[in-house]
Amino acid sequence: MNSPDPRMRASDADRDRVAEALREHCAVGRITVEELQERLQAVYDAKTYGELEAVTADLPEEDLYQRPLPSPRTGSAEPARQGDGALAKAGERGVLAVWATVSAINFVIWLAVSVTAGMVYPWWIWMLVPLLLHALFRGGRRG
Repeated sequence: MNSPDPRMRASDADRDRVAEALREHCAVGRITVEELQERLQAVYDAKTYGELEAVTADLPEEDLYQRPLPSPRTGSAEPARQGDGALAKAGERGVLAVWATVSAINFVIWLAVSVTAGMVYPWWIWMLVPLLLHALFRGGRRG
């Protein structure tokens, strides 16, 4: 943010704009989730443009989605699409992490039942099928 006077008071819209930029920087891995939380607190506590600038001083200002990306086929540059952005990928990773956690809990329950009541059908394997399919079909399409 380039303000002529860093002592000028910032509006709620200014704080929201900086907060959204911080979320994008977190989504692409420039800052961690912990750093994001700290910086968001500083953003919403900021009263002036100078305080907002201090929160983002070590981050680039350019629009992260508008940088040209090389095409995997031709080597030419084309603008990145927002629909294929890092936030969507981060959300997908989150869903997969939850699914893997539920699968692990099911495995532990099955293991406890098998140890106490004797071996039972390994039904927990069916929880892994979507993860395996994702790894085979979606995970192979990187780039």
